[in-house]
Amino acid sequence: MNSNLKKIVMAALFAAFACVATMSIRIPTPGTGGYIHPGDAIVILSGVILGPGWGLLAAGIGSAMADLMGGYFLYVPITFVIKGAVALSAGVIYQRIGTTSKSRYGAVVLGGVADVILVAGGYFCCEVFLYGAAAAAASVPANIIQGIGGLVMGTALYPVLIAVPDIRRMAYKAGAHA
Repeated sequence: MNSNLKKIVMAALFAAFACVATMSIRIPTPGTGGYIHPGDAIVILSGVILGPGWGLLAAGIGSAMADLMGGYFLYVPITFVIKGAVALSAGVIYQRIGTTSKSRYGAVVLGGVADVILVAGGYFCCEVFLYGAAAAAASVPANIIQGIGGLVMGTALYPVLIAVPDIRRMAYKAGAHA
């Protein structure tokens, strides 16, 4: 199969995974109207496995689709940008420091740290304009918990996905473009 076609197919699969993982398990956050979900793990791994550009598209589209289908219409563009930025960051980190087997795991963890920062900070910045500083600040703890969950689940899923030969080749090739 043509490598570009394979990349497009994998990006579509990761977008679908991000959407399903975001919508499948929803733990409502009191007072914010939002929810905590395992989708961030797929967002992080999209950047790691697909590389920054394709990861941005897969994570952004999949996460935005979950908001669209879940009735969070206002958040669709916000989520596209924030989750895309997480995948972009995770992909760049993986490219820069994921040169050995051990450092690849460290890169995934650092991608998860970027997730915590970008999700909590990104939604806070957007919600300040939508709801005011106090309401935006109320969502920060839940977004931090969501990011930590993504970090833990992404780190746990990474070795499982990397065990698949085609995914391993794709991730290592994405990392080789540093």
